[in-house]
Amino acid sequence: MPSILDKIVKKKREELDAARRKAPLGALQDAIAARPAALDFAAALRADGISLIAEVKKASPSKGLLREDFRPIDLAATYVANGASAVSVITDGHFLGEPSHLTAVKESGASGNAPVLRKDFLFDHYQIYEARAIGADTYLVIVDILTPSQLSELIDLGRSLGMTPLVETHDEGEIEIAVECGAEVIGINNRDLHTFVTDLATTERLAPCIPAGKVTVSESGISTPDDLARLRPYGVDAVLVGEALVTAEDTASKVRSLTGSSVLATR
Repeated sequence: MPSILDKIVKKKREELDAARRKAPLGALQDAIAARPAALDFAAALRADGISLIAEVKKASPSKGLLREDFRPIDLAATYVANGASAVSVITDGHFLGEPSHLTAVKESGASGNAPVLRKDFLFDHYQIYEARAIGADTYLVIVDILTPSQLSELIDLGRSLGMTPLVETHDEGEIEIAVECGAEVIGINNRDLHTFVTDLATTERLAPCIPAGKVTVSESGISTPDDLARLRPYGVDAVLVGEALVTAEDTASKVRSLTGSSVLATR
């Protein structure tokens, strides 16, 4: 039986063909040339304590709609005002995301000086150009859906565009591949994308496998300061949090609980 991830990637391949017809590569390159330089994602996460990558996320395949009053610009502004170091925007339709959500966040200025990450299922050079063209400062690539040569090419292409990607892994072998391919920011997804089962023990097991000097990001299943305390001894530099923020009754307060910020924001 195809996994959830397999089904998503199959759909993305169909979407890619349509995107190429709508916006040829040359059009993307023209859009990129008009963009200011990408912000440094890796540098934004290299801070004392654990940095927060706060995610703009409307829905999930497993839980459906997460936030009815979904306003990407307001969410991003709230995240940054309350201490988030970077903003992740899901642009995949399975999560009710759209590329326009990211462009709106970036062009509105809501993200301020925080880098904006394109969270999607990317496997083709075109999609990396597209990420930069719509305003992303960086992007996610998932080792599980790429060959090592594809991963190396997508990392190198990002560098040529001034972007340092978040390279997502799920086991020891994938971390080894990520390191060999030159990843600087390595994510450990606590959610198995084939089953959508989540377990923070995944980071506890895998973080020691990431070499010193790399930026380690723990993704999924993180919602409280206690979770951060659990991850801190394993050298985690940043966490990516989405669902806990978009479903919170008081988003600003929730963000501050994960950033330690004392900013009194009212957004």
